[in-house]
Amino acid sequence: MKLFKYIAIAGLLSFSSCSKDFLGDDFLKKDPLDQLTDPAFWSSENNIRTYTFGFYNSYFKGYGQGFAWGTYFSGQFINDDAAPLSPNENVITEFVQNIPTSGGGWSPALPTNQTPTGVSSYYSRIRKANHFIASVPKAQLAEEVQNHWLGIGRFFRGLEYANFVNAFGDIPYVDHVLTEDDPELYRPRDSRVFVMDKVLEDFKFAAQHVRKSDGPAQQSVNKYVVLAYMSRVFLFEGTWLKYHNKNEAKSKEYLEAAKWAAEEIINSGAYSISTNYRNLFSSETLKGNSEIILFKEYAEGVLQHSLMSYNNLEPQAGISKNAIDNYLLSDGLPIRLSPLYKGDKSVSEALANRDGRLAQTVVPQLRMLNTLSNYAFSGYSVQKFLNESLKNLPVGSGQLNITDAPIIRYGEVLMNYAEAAAELGVLDQVALDKSINVLRSRNGVGLPKLQVIGIQPAVNGVAYDDPARDATVSSLFWEVRRERRSELIFEGLRLNDLRRWKKLEYADTDKNPTINRGAYIVKANYSSEQLNGIAIDGNQEGYIIPSSVNKRQVVDKYYLDPIPIDQISLYKSKGVELAQNPGW
Repeated sequence: MKLFKYIAIAGLLSFSSCSKDFLGDDFLKKDPLDQLTDPAFWSSENNIRTYTFGFYNSYFKGYGQGFAWGTYFSGQFINDDAAPLSPNENVITEFVQNIPTSGGGWSPALPTNQTPTGVSSYYSRIRKANHFIASVPKAQLAEEVQNHWLGIGRFFRGLEYANFVNAFGDIPYVDHVLTEDDPELYRPRDSRVFVMDKVLEDFKFAAQHVRKSDGPAQQSVNKYVVLAYMSRVFLFEGTWLKYHNKNEAKSKEYLEAAKWAAEEIINSGAYSISTNYRNLFSSETLKGNSEIILFKEYAEGVLQHSLMSYNNLEPQAGISKNAIDNYLLSDGLPIRLSPLYKGDKSVSEALANRDGRLAQTVVPQLRMLNTLSNYAFSGYSVQKFLNESLKNLPVGSGQLNITDAPIIRYGEVLMNYAEAAAELGVLDQVALDKSINVLRSRNGVGLPKLQVIGIQPAVNGVAYDDPARDATVSSLFWEVRRERRSELIFEGLRLNDLRRWKKLEYADTDKNPTINRGAYIVKANYSSEQLNGIAIDGNQEGYIIPSSVNKRQVVDKYYLDPIPIDQISLYKSKGVELAQNPGW
């Protein structure tokens, strides 16, 4: 519970001049914000540690707070896992449709101190990281201490720039605190490769110098947190450069960095797969869980969320038929090849003889509009984040949920390793056995080992090729991506996966109609009242169409966000061009 106190204090510290008496009587007389005025503050490692907790809420949102969710479940809605609810309307869950006049993430629409919610931007957080990095050397610290905290600062700066590049592509790179007359204020956009090379430098420094343990266990940044995010960030960037035809040499370098970082964690032996998949997302406490690298703690009356309630009491979009079809049968074969597949004319048939993660993700009951209050528009309701023992208690309702949120876990690291190895052409049986097959050995999953014969995926010594495979993706890559989807579904990663593979078309309801399909029903089994508002793709029976009026159309410009108009105008007024992203 101490971490909550530290984070609250850190929020104040991050906006102070960092004087030891920042809450003293002379608070209003202090130097301007972000001035490096007090070396004594930075000479205390306890102060420095507390200050860094001020970064956490920007990067480790978990299940969010109150009714504001993080990226888990429908917090990251636009993909092929969740059924579309109201595509192409001006709602927060859909793609940006118009160039914003201001804000848009590039910069706050107003200065932070003029907004009631403390709106910030990439650059405000970069400034904070640069301020921290410049401040640590101000005091006389032992080399190991200084390098550890510099590593923490560079980790957060690298993570922020990686997120910035992810959203906008080429961006201006600034590695110091700017003054009002600094010429770098209107620096033209640097190439994403230039920026990500700087990010890689930051991550390498952090991986070398950040301690294996510091602060509350599994709740504070350490070497393994750095390595886990390094595997995520550079898997994204390596595959982005490969599939968007940007830079083959750099793609390989970044993929090697991702693989190295993941393998460092694997070889450390510090983590192992939890025996219970669903408990990773629905436990009252994740402390001591062997798979958790970093988690966010929730506690009654202190910090609570509403994600579990949404998995229990509220209507939801539901999982798509496309996502259901992704899961293998218990013999390790896809639905079109396995004799164990019973079809999907009922929910029980659809879930029968499948990868055990499916039953731990989807409610084994049809929950259709007009039949239950906690219906899913697709008819397939998600229960991955539901704690069954808490669901009928006060902490299971509204915004009072107390289940802890995994921020980053070993299961993802194993998938990052496997995919990076595949992209580099080195995914052999040894690599499979220490990654994907470790996940398949988890209690309750029940899948045979994935094998590789030549360049083909195989189970039980027999190679196979899924007839539903995207023809532009090799059969082995297809299976690696399938495993990633099954393991990490609704954890806020799928949209970025589609973006980096240049496969946003999978989220288009015309090009991929099964994302706008749900459970199979027969109209004769329901009254006219129960069928009110229900559309299916047949006359008397068929699959539910969750969004029967609107369609989601994906265009290439959606791969990057637009730069707000005011920023382009501001640059132009200074005689500098800030080029808009393609298509906007």
